Amino acid sequence: MRITVGKGSCGIAAGADAVFDTLKGKAPCPVAVTGCIGTCHLEPIVSVDDGETLQTYVKVDEKGAGEIVKMLNGEENRAADYRRDLDCGSNRIALRNCGIINPESIDEYIAKDGYEAVKKCFSMSPEQVIEEIKISGLRGRGGAGFPTWFKWRAARDSAGDKKYVICNADEGDPGAFMDRAIIEGDPHAVIEGMIAAAFAIGADEGIVYVRAEYPLAIVRLGKALEQARKKGFLGENPFGSDFSFDISVKAGAGAFVCGEETALIASLEGERGMPRLKPPFPAQKGYRKKPSNINNVETYANVPWIIRNGGKAFASIGTEDSKGSKVFALTGKIANGGLAEVPMGCTVRDVVYKFGGGVRGGKELKAVQLGGPSGGCIPKGLTDVEIDYKSLAATGAIMGSGGMVVMDEDTCMVDMARFFLDFTCKESCGKCTHCRIGNKRMLEILERICGGGGKNGDIELLTELGEEIKAGSLCALGQTAPNPVLTTIRYFRNEYEEHINEKRCAARQCKPLLAYSVDKEKCMGCAVCARKCPGGAIAGTVRSAHSIDAEKCVKCGNCADVCKFGAINVK
Repeated sequence: MRITVGKGSCGIAAGADAVFDTLKGKAPCPVAVTGCIGTCHLEPIVSVDDGETLQTYVKVDEKGAGEIVKMLNGEENRAADYRRDLDCGSNRIALRNCGIINPESIDEYIAKDGYEAVKKCFSMSPEQVIEEIKISGLRGRGGAGFPTWFKWRAARDSAGDKKYVICNADEGDPGAFMDRAIIEGDPHAVIEGMIAAAFAIGADEGIVYVRAEYPLAIVRLGKALEQARKKGFLGENPFGSDFSFDISVKAGAGAFVCGEETALIASLEGERGMPRLKPPFPAQKGYRKKPSNINNVETYANVPWIIRNGGKAFASIGTEDSKGSKVFALTGKIANGGLAEVPMGCTVRDVVYKFGGGVRGGKELKAVQLGGPSGGCIPKGLTDVEIDYKSLAATGAIMGSGGMVVMDEDTCMVDMARFFLDFTCKESCGKCTHCRIGNKRMLEILERICGGGGKNGDIELLTELGEEIKAGSLCALGQTAPNPVLTTIRYFRNEYEEHINEKRCAARQCKPLLAYSVDKEKCMGCAVCARKCPGGAIAGTVRSAHSIDAEKCVKCGNCADVCKFGAINVK
């Protein structure tokens, strides 16, 4: 019998350390750690495996851990209060071991057929490995969706006495945590995928560029690398081959633009992370001017499964244009936040309702933003669109790395566009005039509209600027930054018009556009609102209806928050 405790970042944040310590000190069987299984909203998660059945307990606190100990000891307990059968989907490829194995144990990874793909690679030629990846139809999962085999082939065909394999783990999208979860939960899958890539292109050195904000991922990756070296899977002549390869880790400083491959290379070289013109592409002249292959974490994590099971098995999942499965991070106004790995071709609606449990609080779905801060926002009416690269692009959204932000009926789409553009403006490296200046001008217009200063022509100006920025920017940050604005104008133009023409925010999120008043019929004259008003805008005597002076009102919303009688009208 063995107990495992989910100790990914989400589990630890929910209190898994205390749960683990309680079980470790009192349980009559071994207690191990595992990563995030994807159902982050149910953490801390504890699993009890007696060799025949697996029982899962969710939202376990120290008290719950004590009840589990009582159950194991045959004492009267309430462990059943925490019991839940989890359904994390059947198409788990990149996440196949996350939440299942101990990420700090290479032996548990090996027991799940770990490093069998590397052994198989050494019985193949590099060309055959690349061909298998080509058959699979695997496209890069970092955002651009470029065919993985093509990158590998280009790097292999490039002349050079030194080549590099680089893993892009610089996951900077707000609300995205797929790569972090994979490294925390199954680091050996990434390492094995990188070894396969290195063998295919002829590289002898690899680097994982991971953001420093992921300390647990860095620690577990470091342990996994050391274990792989001790086993002889990294270093000189693994499995008796004439191939040699090792991997180091570089902690990045957290610049969003370093998710772009040439900016990442610049950062690795000690320079400021700024994109450069292509060609030459990294496959021809990358890190230290040598041929380099760059894929992201999720891409590499798919590779061992493909090599073991064959490219056709992977290609049998998904659509004609988009093969395999894709991991999405569900955030925002979603009922069940976490990770969902789904087959390409399923709909956005399936992900939101089947895996995410719908909108939090039973409210109406309004929109879903796909593809990170520079992805597009699609309305509820388009959520039956299939998840593949072409279908999403047709809506104005992008696949991106897999961030999916759910918005409910209370979301102001103008303010949401402002929020995302504010992020990309701050993260722009400043190299391109279009991106550096153009996005700033767009942000100023949006701030003015949300502040009540919108004017005729603003919508047309935003559209014109957005299209020019997309056409004139050097890298994908600038080329996609206007997407949230352009798609919200496309699908929610009426909200822009209300803000500009009526000076009204129907979602009641833009404070300068709100007007507070007192419903005389409902007001009981308790004076609580007057005491909580920081601007002294509320007047009235006890037990008589109060009133709000619009000139003094700072629109903080305190009055509406504290009124127990629903007497504050907000329009």
